[in-house]
Amino acid sequence: MRVSKTENIYVPFPPYEIVPGVTSADEIVFPNLGYGDAAISSYGVFEKLTIEGIIPGDKRFMVGLPTPLSVAAFYVEPRSRDLFEQAYSRALGQEFDKMLETIPAHRLSIQWEVVSEFGLLEGLMENHLGDDMLDAITTRLAGLIDLVPENVEAGIHLCYGDSGHKHFIEPTDAGHLVDVANGAANKAKRPIAWIHLPVPRERDDAAYFAPLANLALSPETELYLGLVHATGGKEGTMRRLKAATAVVSDFGIATECGLGRRERESIPDLLGIHQELCG
Repeated sequence: MRVSKTENIYVPFPPYEIVPGVTSADEIVFPNLGYGDAAISSYGVFEKLTIEGIIPGDKRFMVGLPTPLSVAAFYVEPRSRDLFEQAYSRALGQEFDKMLETIPAHRLSIQWEVVSEFGLLEGLMENHLGDDMLDAITTRLAGLIDLVPENVEAGIHLCYGDSGHKHFIEPTDAGHLVDVANGAANKAKRPIAWIHLPVPRERDDAAYFAPLANLALSPETELYLGLVHATGGKEGTMRRLKAATAVVSDFGIATECGLGRRERESIPDLLGIHQELCG
């Protein structure tokens, strides 16, 4: 690969492009992506805490992985994305194989991190998928769900970015999120254990949540709404929760984009909001 002079959105350096002469994904070989090694290392800590009784024995170890399309749209110029996706998908399959050499399938969950797909849908990134972009996105996502090995739980996190706790664009409402969730759920051949949708910290209005009335998920798929924010504390979370409950009634709550980018000292308060509202 060589660096193109084209600028990319949300990424502070130009995207890569495949060198001339490469016409097949089979010609692209990735080095160790590192996901398997990181998961195995972290699982050692998870297993130790389980043995010590700190983590209940019936809980699974979750690994979050980016979709190949999300990686391609952020880091690869449009003409090179299709071949990159194919090769990257194959490499992710190898990461699964590595994980399962150490982590029992019944103890593992995979969460697909769906991010730049919304940059494409919102028109922030150059569309290389053709006229029916939504179909292309949901077909790929369903294929990734089906790629997860048997007995491993599969879930989806839909995301508008979290650089500096800011989205790359503020969604008008949850419409694109619902469209992607419904499309993937309809096309996947295996169960989706959960789907997580973000809720912007400023949005406690009915308009944002209205599209959730069109969600069509299987009863076996749990819905989680990322409406827990440090902004506004418990009171702000309650306002978002009330607005969501007016449209959907059966869902769990979470932070909008996990806890990994948070300052350590902020974690107890965030967990406290979860505990108080779910207790």
